[in-house]
Amino acid sequence: MESELGDLISRVTVMKNEKDTLVWSSEATRCFTVSFAYECLVKTTRGPQIEAFKYLWKAKTFPNVMFTAWRVLLRRIPTRLCLRRKGVLLDTTVCAFCEAKEESCQHLFLECKFSCCVWTMCLRWIGVLFVQHNDIRNHFESFHLTQGSNKQNLIWKGEWATIVRCLWEHRNAVVFNQGVVDEEEVFQKAQLKSWLWLKYKRYNFNYFFSDWVLNPMLCISSYK
Repeated sequence: MESELGDLISRVTVMKNEKDTLVWSSEATRCFTVSFAYECLVKTTRGPQIEAFKYLWKAKTFPNVMFTAWRVLLRRIPTRLCLRRKGVLLDTTVCAFCEAKEESCQHLFLECKFSCCVWTMCLRWIGVLFVQHNDIRNHFESFHLTQGSNKQNLIWKGEWATIVRCLWEHRNAVVFNQGVVDEEEVFQKAQLKSWLWLKYKRYNFNYFFSDWVLNPMLCISSYK
């Protein structure tokens, strides 16, 4: 190790009147930027994942919501089945919602009858009906308003991420705090979270929560 350190130091030319600084060698400006670092990471990501993440990071929602959705899209969320596969000793691996099948990421957020009910409520609320994909990434990408602009669809993508976050929070409440399984509660929390983001992040969003609940398309259409 001493020899390696000496070799490393010997490559550096110390200048008396120069300031000692750290530089980002991957960019021409020699300055680190988060956006460029993200671009570098995206280039190393496989093709099918890039499209979903491109929309996710631009979605109109809170950062913690996007982070949870990101973990779900990667299937890195600690469901019971995931924990069991990693060697964690658990009493059971059944879904906390339906208590019928193993709690995988796919089942918990899409296939469970409880989660399906929440997604159906969301689609009816916005007035859009389509055949839902069983694959998580395809489900996210198909969550799209045909007549909506790109910015308006980013709100809709944010709603997808918000529902995923609320499902995960509700699951944890059931597992750790003896919560009661209630799809209405999950959906209403998702509505509130998405409205709060629009209310406090958009200076020209003047709709009340009741407006958002009763006519979401009208509220979304004001987002230019």
